[in-house]
Amino acid sequence: MNITFLGAAKTVTGSCYLIETGDKKFLVDCGMFQGRANEVLLNAEPFPFNPGELDFMLLTHAHIDHSGRIPKLFMDGFKGTIYATKPTVQLCGIMLPDSGHIQEMENEWLNRKRQRAGKSPVEPLYTVKEATDCLSLFKGVPYGEAIGIADGIRVRFNDAGHILGSAIIEIWIRENGKDTKIVFSGDLGNKGIPLLRDPAVIAEADYLVVESTYGNRLHTLKKDKDRLERLINIITETIAKGGNVIIPSFAVGRTQEIIYDLNKYMDVFGDAVNRILNIPVYVDSPLATSATQIFRENLDCFDEEAKQYIANGDNPLDFPALKFTQSPEESKKLNENTESTIIISASGMCEAGRIKHHLKHNLWRKESTILFVGYQAEGTLGRRLLDGASMVKLFGEEISVNARIEAIDGFSGHADKAGLLSWIGSIGKKPKQVFIVHGELEVMNEFAQSITDEFGLKCIIPARGDSYVISTENVYESIPNADVRKRFRRLAVVEMLDTLREEFEELAEILKGDLKQERSDVEIDEVAAKLKLVEKSILEAIK
Repeated sequence: MNITFLGAAKTVTGSCYLIETGDKKFLVDCGMFQGRANEVLLNAEPFPFNPGELDFMLLTHAHIDHSGRIPKLFMDGFKGTIYATKPTVQLCGIMLPDSGHIQEMENEWLNRKRQRAGKSPVEPLYTVKEATDCLSLFKGVPYGEAIGIADGIRVRFNDAGHILGSAIIEIWIRENGKDTKIVFSGDLGNKGIPLLRDPAVIAEADYLVVESTYGNRLHTLKKDKDRLERLINIITETIAKGGNVIIPSFAVGRTQEIIYDLNKYMDVFGDAVNRILNIPVYVDSPLATSATQIFRENLDCFDEEAKQYIANGDNPLDFPALKFTQSPEESKKLNENTESTIIISASGMCEAGRIKHHLKHNLWRKESTILFVGYQAEGTLGRRLLDGASMVKLFGEEISVNARIEAIDGFSGHADKAGLLSWIGSIGKKPKQVFIVHGELEVMNEFAQSITDEFGLKCIIPARGDSYVISTENVYESIPNADVRKRFRRLAVVEMLDTLREEFEELAEILKGDLKQERSDVEIDEVAAKLKLVEKSILEAIK
């Protein structure tokens, strides 16, 4: 078989892998690129294959960086079956239309801007209707059952413990009378994550495609109690100052886990939790509201602890002060409150949705706290805030960052380095080769070395467009895809230009603030001379 890495290759988003056998073609995941400007541009690029020729697709889980381009795939001609677990099918039923809504809203804003500039309008990546129409292709499959997908191809979905319905996918492909087994980890969860079961153990693999999001880090707060104690301290300190706690959270996964943890430890922390639970806790995301209901409908996917709570008559996803907002009007009123509130709102990386409005109203307030509980990809607003940005632009307005910025990585749905290595170590018959994906390049390099040191396994870190021939004899051959490489090379230049634009804007702000002549005229003349050289180079490049 041949596997081509089309996303989450030397980056965290856009998971997409094309597998070709003798007479079948299929995808594992078809996610949206997020964060960096050059990667976001990839979302609208034509697929480097004919979607109409695909036989089927396998989906590891519902998060948009794994599922978000399925509507585009459908629009471009794919009409095969999409196999996923039942909860993933249900979650995609709300998440993809929601993504379509975001595409439409952002496209409307873009077209108004283009109209003012005298430019013609452009179409959104896809609409709510197109996202809804593609749902007819989904088919739910159970965990733990090997099923025949096509002649010579069997698959099995195993619990990945990342979000509700997330899966590790085992694929057996029979060629020339021999089976080759490739395992896709999907996104692996932490052991002991609230609500969900631990990642399943895999007996054997010929080849492994494994995520590496936290491949060089250890989560600082491993115990639920320690993690929640820090959460409680941050909240109580913020409330004491009269501020709000704004939690940018993925609507599916982290939101439900935070609700569960607050409820779970009411008795353990006593008055501290009771005080918090008397403060209005708003889940300001219609998507999170719907997702929470889907969690409640899939109790069979919960871990034993959560099931015991339910058996005792306790709803682990509810408490009296918890409120869910629906309409935009309700959301806007939250920022009119004079009393302190806790607002959990999507998106988790602050790139879209209602969270941006709450940031606009709270980032400048010294008494408020922005609390991150999930991974922030490079290039996202969330990552810039975590990296210490002093000023950010929201809705065309410059906002000073005066609020307290905190992060609790113990809430992450991704296993850390120790968790990833432990999971690989649990595989009975180790793979001949490991492909490392879904991580930043520096992290991937360190993680690859850790795997080699720990298990003696060979690792490959594929770039986007890299293609490999895989067989039972452990023979692979890299086949560069010239067309895909050409696109990525050009988009890399776009990213350089975006970086330059940001640096020019930063320099302009510095010079505006220097009107009191804190720097000498000689220094300013030196800057002007250097900029003149840059201008000359750019003009030559344009020619």
